[in-house]
Amino acid sequence: MSRRTLAIVISTMLAVVAGASPAAAHSSARWPSSFDLPDGFQPEGITIGDKPYAYFGSRVDGDIYRADLRSGKGKVISQGPGAGNPSVGLKIDDHGRLFVSGGTAGTARVVDAHSGKLLKSYTLQAPGTSTWFINDVVLARGAAWFTDSRNAVLWKLPLGHQGSLPGRAVAVPLTGDIRYETGNNANGIARTPDGHGLIIVQSNTGKLFRVGYDGRTSEIKLGGETVVNGDGLWLRGRDLYVVQNRDNVIAKVELDRWASKGKVVSRTGSSSFDVPTTIAEYGKRFYLPNARFTTTPTPTTPYNAVSVRIP
Repeated sequence: MSRRTLAIVISTMLAVVAGASPAAAHSSARWPSSFDLPDGFQPEGITIGDKPYAYFGSRVDGDIYRADLRSGKGKVISQGPGAGNPSVGLKIDDHGRLFVSGGTAGTARVVDAHSGKLLKSYTLQAPGTSTWFINDVVLARGAAWFTDSRNAVLWKLPLGHQGSLPGRAVAVPLTGDIRYETGNNANGIARTPDGHGLIIVQSNTGKLFRVGYDGRTSEIKLGGETVVNGDGLWLRGRDLYVVQNRDNVIAKVELDRWASKGKVVSRTGSSSFDVPTTIAEYGKRFYLPNARFTTTPTPTTPYNAVSVRIP
């Protein structure tokens, strides 16, 4: 082993010992702060695994695009089901599987992040309803949890031994404080800091709710503040970051340990934001796709993803 290689190894080990994640240890300020996605793609969700690859879903036809954060270059790795079958929220698990929210199609899909192969598809439709919007997903307590912006329910995919996929999804009705209104309701979803529940944002009211795994909700008091147009959520310790899409900002909310109350301590904007929706972290930076909801989409409309330092 050369002295230069040995120095790199020692530097990486020290970073990990100091508490940095492998992602942080291998990040580089020279990586692009923005990169193009395919024209006409209409991105919505983003997720990033241990390796520096970001995955994006298309609202047009459900395609999944993978980009290398080091270069910004990428390709479609999974062809979607087609028009009317979008890919919205995304999360990747430790087995290299993408859990995909199906939006207006009322579905959830599981896709192999390496090969792009469809592993399983689920129909998520609340009984007696004619409209639904399966919006976002989080992995918590041995299950994948999906929000429905039209119906007061969470959809649970309980994972079996070694993460095996279930035969069907389970509906968990939302009870307690939340009241669904006209427009987008439950949108982004994250775990609570103590891991004993979930957090959802109600986009139309700007309220945050703690949700027990039994579906019971309690409003997280924000001292009179709201996060209207709240979309993607990202939990970092006890700090919850909320993407307020049409406001082009990321709100930082300091939570108490039980996520019973919080305080909006900052809002971070960027000239590179053009209605960002969801959020993921890698190497001390946040990455967000620009959904450009205020721009009329065409097959040639340009789209991109951008990154900002974590505030």
